[in-house]
Amino acid sequence: MARAAAVTSPTPRPAPDRSEAVLSRLQLLVTRKLDGLLQGDYAGLLPGPGSEAGESREYRPGDDVRRMDWPVTARTTTPHVRRTVADRELETWLALDLSASLDFGTGQWLKREVVVAAAAAITHLTVRGGNRIGAVIGTGGGVAAPARRWRGAPPPAGPGVLTRLPARSGRKEAQGLLRAVAGTAIQPGRGDLGALIEMLNRPPRRRGVAVVVSDFLAPAEQWARPMRKLRVRHDVLAIEVVDPRELELPDVGVLPVVDPESGELHEVQTADPRLRQRYAEAATAQRATIAAALRGAGAAHLRLRTDRDWLLDMVRFVAAQRHARTRGTTR
Repeated sequence: MARAAAVTSPTPRPAPDRSEAVLSRLQLLVTRKLDGLLQGDYAGLLPGPGSEAGESREYRPGDDVRRMDWPVTARTTTPHVRRTVADRELETWLALDLSASLDFGTGQWLKREVVVAAAAAITHLTVRGGNRIGAVIGTGGGVAAPARRWRGAPPPAGPGVLTRLPARSGRKEAQGLLRAVAGTAIQPGRGDLGALIEMLNRPPRRRGVAVVVSDFLAPAEQWARPMRKLRVRHDVLAIEVVDPRELELPDVGVLPVVDPESGELHEVQTADPRLRQRYAEAATAQRATIAAALRGAGAAHLRLRTDRDWLLDMVRFVAAQRHARTRGTTR
């Protein structure tokens, strides 16, 4: 599937002096909707028991028998249960793909804007419990930039730059991370999604949550193996950003399209119904390949579209994940 974007008038972008206000409104929207629809002081995007094994103690009536510590019970001949210690300090890492193919959109949003919005929602869900969040940002592929503080100005971006923003806790630090993400300029050239994901594998980190946000248009063999490796140690969420024109072509006659990564220009006769059908079939096959690769890696898969309410889709996903986890652990 070609990474083609229609050559039309560009979607209006906020001026640099308005970017802070736009980001503030986005954070307010996320806070209001998520707090209203997802009740609870401690909510994660991939919620689980959130506990680690602690010391054993003797069994008392009313204790959960699923927490029986059988080795200690066998040694002492007295029933024991394993106490758990809540692990509230979760570490979440974002891998944000801001390659040139994300600078496109024919719906209400650009794909890049959906990436930033998803990062804002995940950041809000993470920092509420005093957890740490960090990010790696790719605007190209190949060269890794050294870790740096991101409380102030956005990190420099250029062709082939992968930038790491260290994991920190606190709302001010999280807001600084979002400013850095929103201020990262998209550069021409093809990105390396596999290298971006690999930055979350090296160096090894404590178990936590890893969120990869991309359109996943790179060949699956480029990023599937790093994704599987990431899943070995972390809970992984893959957020796929899709534009409707990547799924089907409109019947608008001759349509000039340009590949945003290579700059190649083509003219497509969209009045041909067979061409539109072949395009739709190829797009369906491509999305099926992406879904299969993510499923094979064991990652949770959330698809956000530029022509839909991305926040509502995210809320539904979180609610479904909670329900699935609860149903799987409750008898």
